[in-house]
Amino acid sequence: MMSRSLITVLAATAISTTAVVAPAVLSPASAQTAMNFGVTIGTPPPAPVYEVVPPPRVGYVWAPGYWHWEHERHVWVAGRWMEARHGYHWVPDRWDRYEGNYRHERGHWDRDG
Repeated sequence: MMSRSLITVLAATAISTTAVVAPAVLSPASAQTAMNFGVTIGTPPPAPVYEVVPPPRVGYVWAPGYWHWEHERHVWVAGRWMEARHGYHWVPDRWDRYEGNYRHERGHWDRDG
C-alpha cells in the first residue's frame, strides 16, 4: 500500500504538470508540429520582405525568402540559389490558413509533369 506522503507527491506532480502544459497548449501562438508541414500557429506571418532576385544562374533555381517560426516569433529567411534537379521544380515555402490558424508548408521539390 502506498504511503500518504507518496500519494501527496504524485498528486502535486500531476497538478503542477497540468498547470505548466495547459497554457502552452491553449496559447494562440503556440506552435504545433504537423506531419508534412512545418508548424501550425495562431499568429499570422508578416508581409513578405521584398528581395531583389539576382540574375539567373545556369544549373540553379532561386528559392525565395520566407518567414520561419522560431522561438515564439517570425524570423525572415533570405532567398537563396539551389542546385537544380532534373525533372523537378522547386515549390517555395508558404503560409496557408488552416482551421483558424496559420500553417507553414515547407519548400520542397516536386516532380515536373
